[in-house]
Amino acid sequence: MSIDLEVMLKLWNKYRISNIPSLIFIEASTGKVVCRNGLLLIRDDPEGLEFPWGPKPFSEVIAGPLLRNNGQSQDSSTLEGSYVGVYFSAHWCPPCRSLTRVLVESYRKIKELGQKFEIVLVSADRSEESFKQYFSEMPWLAVPYIDEARRSRLNRLYGIQGIPNLIILDPKGEVITRQGRVEVLHDINCKEFPWHPKPVVELTELNAVQLNEGPCLVLFVDSEDEGESEAAKQLVQPIAEKIIEQYKAKDEEAPLLFFVASE
Repeated sequence: MSIDLEVMLKLWNKYRISNIPSLIFIEASTGKVVCRNGLLLIRDDPEGLEFPWGPKPFSEVIAGPLLRNNGQSQDSSTLEGSYVGVYFSAHWCPPCRSLTRVLVESYRKIKELGQKFEIVLVSADRSEESFKQYFSEMPWLAVPYIDEARRSRLNRLYGIQGIPNLIILDPKGEVITRQGRVEVLHDINCKEFPWHPKPVVELTELNAVQLNEGPCLVLFVDSEDEGESEAAKQLVQPIAEKIIEQYKAKDEEAPLLFFVASE
């Protein structure tokens, strides 16, 4: 079966494919994504016992004991009513180790601000020894390394294709942002926590990684004029808000990210 190049590119953009092979399951009648990480799904459920593989709530997927690095265990139900950062990371990954050092400070600052916030590590380490060594640096919780099935289900739930990745959830378990990594590095003092997405953001070295995730609209402005950047944001924002709302009504992610670049 052949496929038109234009159609193929549209599909890559629509589902924000960043690497191959990728397998995405959708609901034929509505076109809604059922699972973004189908390769993990068929690995974990080769006989299709969980079909039709619809998304489950975070509280159900995370259910079970969670660890502290001192060996103490607590039930996942203690996360209820808190903002949660689901942190996909591994000791062998240099960008992960760099982010972890910043995240430890962010975690402390958010706690000091009186926010109910917890982080759960979902390890991608290659051995339990590496996991324990890495986790010893962290003041938060982790899914037990031996619970590979639960770690895999969390990867599937959020369609994780690379690390480090930090997903921020609201107290109901709904996703606030998938760009937790960018937000933590950009907002060192955590003044904008819990980091609700903005329709239009200024393009920086820290968030430029998002340009790889799908179609983007970037409005370039004269960096010498201090007011030009804000004026450009005001120009683009109504368009961005309209498009985001249209797709939100369909329970879909907007097909474009919006940036203003002054440098």
